[in-house]
Amino acid sequence: MFEDEQLRNAVEGRRTRKFDGTVRLGDIAERFVTEQVSPKQMKYSAISELWSQLLPDELRRRCEIVDISGGQLKVRVDSPAYKYELQLCSSKLLEELQKQCPKARLTKIKFVMT
Repeated sequence: MFEDEQLRNAVEGRRTRKFDGTVRLGDIAERFVTEQVSPKQMKYSAISELWSQLLPDELRRRCEIVDISGGQLKVRVDSPAYKYELQLCSSKLLEELQKQCPKARLTKIKFVMT
């Protein structure tokens, strides 16, 4: 009988207990942006700005940074000719990016076609 009473109390307690730990979705999103997105964006915005400064206008219009992860800068290029041209100067670009943006810890630039 004692076990039945404990079981009944446990079940009734679950029915009457309300979850009061509700969290607004906006608060979760704000915390995510503040803790996860903003620090990365600040670190990588410097790379994007420097990239724009290093490239001549013609090359800059033909490519865009699409990802930065694992020390790799991934750049989408819209033409094989421009991809080849960027590959030729990639070591100089990487060297300058590493020198001016050391926190990004870039080790490679990968060019991909659209």
